[in-house]
Amino acid sequence: MARGRAPGYDDQREMILARAATLFADRGYPATSMNQVAEACGVSKALLYHYYRDKYSLLVSIAENHVSRLTDLVEDHALDNLPAQARLREMIRRFVTEYAGARHAHRVLTEDVKFLEDADRKRVLDKERTVVAAFAGVVLELRPELQQAALAKPLTMLLFGMINWMFIWMRADGQIDYEDMAPVVADLFLGGLSAVSTEPRPARPVAQEA
Repeated sequence: MARGRAPGYDDQREMILARAATLFADRGYPATSMNQVAEACGVSKALLYHYYRDKYSLLVSIAENHVSRLTDLVEDHALDNLPAQARLREMIRRFVTEYAGARHAHRVLTEDVKFLEDADRKRVLDKERTVVAAFAGVVLELRPELQQAALAKPLTMLLFGMINWMFIWMRADGQIDYEDMAPVVADLFLGGLSAVSTEPRPARPVAQEA
């Protein structure tokens, strides 16, 4: 008969992932050792290996868990009944507040995904593409003519540029918190969205060879 997991097993795994994400974000994945992870978690190295077989498995779990949570946020059927603009605002709010508690995991996702093996990296990047496609789809609902101009995805990536790097400059003890910033991001993006021109861009002059 298989042995069941001890009470608190899942909580311990999550704690280890959170501490490892902090170390990877601060030191970089290559420069972090399993000894340092064990020390940060206050557990022995032997116990750490009971939960994760190596440093690479920690990296995979951090990246995949984080991007899976983001995918869940945009695939929530509760969004289906919202008008397009309200849906985009709610998606922005969810992402900004999610990042508030997962900034280390997000930094790992954005900076250390290059260390993943091909199959693992593809799985993570496919989920990222799902997230981008969900946002781009709402942008197209608001401005269908962007399809012809091939601007829906570039505008979506500009939106993510605002959201993704807030953890660089936002301070936990600042006057404005993540919940306050979410409508600001939405206002800035939606207020500027209507001004984006879909007129054909002039051809660039061809550089002459020296």
